[in-house]
Amino acid sequence: MFCQAGYSTAFLKSPVIAGFLKPCIYLPIHLISDYSEPDMEVACKTSCHSYTTTLDRLRPIKYMLLHELQHYKHKDILIGYLTTIAKIVYWFNPIIWYALREMQNDREVACDTSVLKLLTEDSYIDYGNTLINFAEKLSHPVFPFAASLSGSMKQTKRRILNIALYEKPNRRKQLAGIVSFLMITVLILRFVPLLSVNAAEYNHKQWDTSSKNISLIDLSSHFKEYQGSFVLYDMAADAWSVYDMEHASLRVSPNSTYKIYDALFGLEAGVITLEDSFMKWSGQLYPFQAWNVDQTLPSAMKSSVNWYFQGIDQQLGASAIDHYIHEIGYGNENIDGGLSSYWMEASLKISPVEQVELLRKFYENSLGFSTKNINAVKDSILLSSSEAGRLYGKTGTGCIDGMDINGWFVGYVETHDNTWFFAANIASNNEATGSNAAKITLDILSQMNIWD
Repeated sequence: MFCQAGYSTAFLKSPVIAGFLKPCIYLPIHLISDYSEPDMEVACKTSCHSYTTTLDRLRPIKYMLLHELQHYKHKDILIGYLTTIAKIVYWFNPIIWYALREMQNDREVACDTSVLKLLTEDSYIDYGNTLINFAEKLSHPVFPFAASLSGSMKQTKRRILNIALYEKPNRRKQLAGIVSFLMITVLILRFVPLLSVNAAEYNHKQWDTSSKNISLIDLSSHFKEYQGSFVLYDMAADAWSVYDMEHASLRVSPNSTYKIYDALFGLEAGVITLEDSFMKWSGQLYPFQAWNVDQTLPSAMKSSVNWYFQGIDQQLGASAIDHYIHEIGYGNENIDGGLSSYWMEASLKISPVEQVELLRKFYENSLGFSTKNINAVKDSILLSSSEAGRLYGKTGTGCIDGMDINGWFVGYVETHDNTWFFAANIASNNEATGSNAAKITLDILSQMNIWD
């Protein structure tokens, strides 16, 4: 891409360079013609030089052309296209608009600095005077895809200050700048692994397995096309069985499995009680018929009614939820995703290992909550009961853009002589639902002769 030509025009107020494939510089006719004797006199009063020749009088035009050529050199036309697209996409975001405006100001200052590098020191004042003398005649560019000499008065003041303070860097300053840049680069590169480790720690449960009896098992025939993990803890044997250790420690959104603890928080805070857990349906229609009626804790847990638990959260408030989350050590303990959705493919995340560890604490009531409240939540997640024992559990499904991408089934099997705690998580581009995670889990438990 080469700058093709320069033109004069009567339809612009400011010099611009425009055109992507064939960029051209356009100079307003009035800026050329208006730069007559009165303007010369003003310039001479503010500059230590006098424009005594025709060539001298063309200096302002020279400065304009140099400035626009720097825009061409810096590919500012392409940047103009990209920033305009960003404004269209993020038209609603004032922060983006502010950032893009500051970027535009920085580009103008950068072009001024590039021009000053080409000029002798005794021409700096003349270049600055060109901006000052034409400030009243310049305005914001009309075309978003053009790079212009113009700008607001605030921007002009900033540019004048940059010109006034500019000093050409000598070799010593250039060397100091290079050394500083290299030192900063080395420091950043040294911290990159640390940042990566911190990110990994945040997304994974750092599970100390040194003192645990862990058996790695192959359940790929059950998971098939799904990624994920299965974690089982045998309480009597104090033994763990894990399929896919990497995913077993990976934290993902709990979705509806979190409702076990949300219900417990609501009971502890008195938002709902053992005697009165009723919530009236607002009349808003939901995609599941079971949601479109009044609810109690047992019915809401059975049908996994989101609005019921969101109602608990609204009454609890963020500070109380944050307190309870930290108290029990739930996953990454992050509820920044908002009261209505922090546990649904948002900020709160937990791993299968953590699910099992927390279920054991819940079962043993080592969390320090009321025994009556613990038992009430246990009753609400009871799925099946027989002479052989009881199956407790809760499913969860994460849905993004209509696709089910994250399926959970967590719970425990209680018999007269043992209790097994389990957590299964599956992930896929679609059909990774809680019900599918439950089917996989029940097949595994049957194969292990734990639950039929």
